[in-house]
Amino acid sequence: MADDVRSARESDPASPKIDTSVPHSARIWDYWLGGKENYPVDREAGDMVRRLLPDIDVSARHDRAFLGRFVRFAAGEGIRQFLDIGTGLPTADNTHEVAQRVAPDARVVYVDNDPLVLVHARALLTNVSPEGVTDYIDADIRDTEALLEAAARTLDFSQPIALLLLGVLNHIVDDDEARDIVRRLVEALPSGSYMAISHTTDEVDGEAMHEATRRVTESGGTPVVARSAAQLRTFFDEVELLEPGVVSCSRWRPEATPWGEPPEYAHFCGVGRKP
Repeated sequence: MADDVRSARESDPASPKIDTSVPHSARIWDYWLGGKENYPVDREAGDMVRRLLPDIDVSARHDRAFLGRFVRFAAGEGIRQFLDIGTGLPTADNTHEVAQRVAPDARVVYVDNDPLVLVHARALLTNVSPEGVTDYIDADIRDTEALLEAAARTLDFSQPIALLLLGVLNHIVDDDEARDIVRRLVEALPSGSYMAISHTTDEVDGEAMHEATRRVTESGGTPVVARSAAQLRTFFDEVELLEPGVVSCSRWRPEATPWGEPPEYAHFCGVGRKP
């Protein structure tokens, strides 16, 4: 494993340094989801975005619900390995909890580079089914080779894997770099694997979304970009994009309701299968 890529099981037990002077995307997300692992600077940034995008917290909850539906879908297709990159702060129904509820022997690797997430990973790893395995890697998605090398200590890359890239590619602001990261990750997956992506989009709120992302970035927060549905579809060039394609997270195979199709929100998603 590269020196700068560590498992939570191996990490120094001393508390990592956490900068509370600037907003952080994982903590803003936690705030929108009703969590408590955030600071005044995160709540201020979250409220600023909410003034521009009043439904942003609802959109965040639909994004989280998409995670659960995708993991259940993949587990139902026989997938027993999950690689969740950019996992963020733990909340209800984390990837390993959903997967191991369906398949107790599921193996899950989380990847993030936020020190606050690392703190919580140590507690998260204690809540695992006896048959399953869960690990956390402290790594940056841009360092794909080292990330994959570390993940291979827990996952068998000769067997299908479900790759989750939820709310992480929108922090890779260069389009070519983002596509290259996805390409390298997909290349490492065996046939029969699945990839899920969720991403901030400008399809719904247009200029308000661009203004929100600009303000968050200028405040010192993690840079973020909104992309169109057409741009998001290019991330699936190396896989078979499954129905219903790239859509609002609220509309990806939702549970049936008497109210018909749910509204669109500011986070879009898609799922692909590697042939």
